[in-house]
Amino acid sequence: MSVALRAADRPPSVGNGLAVALGANRPSAVGSPRDTLLAVRPLLEEHVRGWASQDPCFRWSSLHDTAPVGGPPDQPFYCNAVLLVEGLKASPSGSAALALLDSLQALEQAFGRDRSHEQRWGPRSLDLDLLFWGELRLEHPRLLLPHPRLHLRAFVLEPLLEAMAGSRTRHAGAESSP
Repeated sequence: MSVALRAADRPPSVGNGLAVALGANRPSAVGSPRDTLLAVRPLLEEHVRGWASQDPCFRWSSLHDTAPVGGPPDQPFYCNAVLLVEGLKASPSGSAALALLDSLQALEQAFGRDRSHEQRWGPRSLDLDLLFWGELRLEHPRLLLPHPRLHLRAFVLEPLLEAMAGSRTRHAGAESSP
C-alpha cells in the first residue's frame, strides 16, 4: 500500500497533539521486537503523563511488520506502531520537545538501545521517534520537527493514519474501539 502524507496535510483535529513512532527489529531483554513494543506501551504512556503532568488521550495503532528501509542489508523485519497523544494542555515549545526527546531516549536505553554502537538505520532493540507536535517547527541539532522524512515512510504513515482514525483509544486507563 502506498501512503503519502506531508506534515502540512495533517488533519486540523490533531491540534496540539503529538505523535511518536515506535519500532524494533532486534530482541530486547523482554523478548522479541513485538514483545518489546507491547512492553513499552504502558511505560511510554507513563512517561508522557509524567512529562505532561496530566492524563491525555492516547490513540494507538496496531503493530505492523515491515521491511527495513535503508541501513545494512539482510536486516530482520521491523515491528512498528504509532502513538498519537491528544488533549495536551501544554503548548508545543522547543524546550518541551527536547525534554520529551530525553525521556524517549531514556526509555530506549532501558530496553537495551546503545546509540554509540549502532549503524545508522541499522538493527535496534527499540526506536522511539517524535514525529510532530501540533504545528511546532523545530530545527535543533538533536531534533527536527516535524520529522523530515515522515512523508517518505509508509512504515510510519500507515500506523499514524490508523491511530488518527482512533482504532485503539485509551484514556484514563480505559480502552475502546470505535
